[in-house]
Amino acid sequence: MRTTINEIQAEIAKGMLRPHTALTNMALAYYQNASNYFAKAIFPICPVNLSSDSYYIFDKEDLLRDNWQRKPEYGKVDPAVVSEHTETYTCKVDQMIMGIDQIRQTDLQRRQGPVTRDPRIQRTKTIAEQANIHQDMLFANGFFKAGVWGNEYTGVDTTSPTTGQFIKFSNDNSDPIKFIDEQKTAMNESTGRTPNRLALGAHVFDALKSHPGILERIKYGGSTPNPATVTENVLAQLFGVERIVVLRSIVNKAAMGADADMGYIGDPDAFLLAYATSSPSVDEPSAGYIFTWDMLGNGQLLPILNYLVPYGVHSEYVEGLMASDTKKTADDLGVFFKEAV
Repeated sequence: MRTTINEIQAEIAKGMLRPHTALTNMALAYYQNASNYFAKAIFPICPVNLSSDSYYIFDKEDLLRDNWQRKPEYGKVDPAVVSEHTETYTCKVDQMIMGIDQIRQTDLQRRQGPVTRDPRIQRTKTIAEQANIHQDMLFANGFFKAGVWGNEYTGVDTTSPTTGQFIKFSNDNSDPIKFIDEQKTAMNESTGRTPNRLALGAHVFDALKSHPGILERIKYGGSTPNPATVTENVLAQLFGVERIVVLRSIVNKAAMGADADMGYIGDPDAFLLAYATSSPSVDEPSAGYIFTWDMLGNGQLLPILNYLVPYGVHSEYVEGLMASDTKKTADDLGVFFKEAV
């Protein structure tokens, strides 16, 4: 019979006794795959030093006009004018705090089992995970919904769509590649930029993967051991864009204590065609930016801090901060398509 601490510790070391404690090499945590998050993959992040400021916009009408004139003899032409104006961004600070009960942690640490995982690590990972969810939510509300972009189309089942409509991609009579090409050409003609980003709702991506017109184009590219499959990369090549992003991240929309209400953050039946730069640029336009403010001045766009709660609470907090503004910066460089399937 085990009667002393030394005897108990010896049996623990031999694996003969396992104290009643939580496992440290596994847990059930529904963290999402990092590739599911889409906000930073579609529009670039623009770090800013001030929470609110202005940026310049040079009118495309003047930049794309032929301002050259024949020089008169002994004279000069009138100076060309390129109009400019400014828009503003405003980064609001969002915060998330998680607590750690120090008394409970003392109890866990005194057990003679495996070393208990540092709860600060778990809290930090959870805050960072939810920062991605929050940023995707801001993106979806700012860019990926009806009423945001001046150019917007609605999918219909009829094979004779009217102005502002297109045949749903779930309809085998549709021609997604031809339709996207027409939209790319229209944007190029009006802006001088060809769309290079295609953000697809999850259901739209599924419809495209099984669309007969797309399967027909790739069926000869496979073999028995390696059959042709429709991936994001394959679709990017077929549609002629640099990047296709499928909006797969999910969120529980229910309040604390209510039954779960899981769903995709981005509208799964919609898609967005846009032109965007890979990084902030003064020489290139971009349909949108995610302005992000370093509010603490330490170079961290997502600072996570740990501090004690005073006055006998015997707890500590892990805090996350972020400040951003999802800003549409060029309305004519984005086209939104709803009810695509």
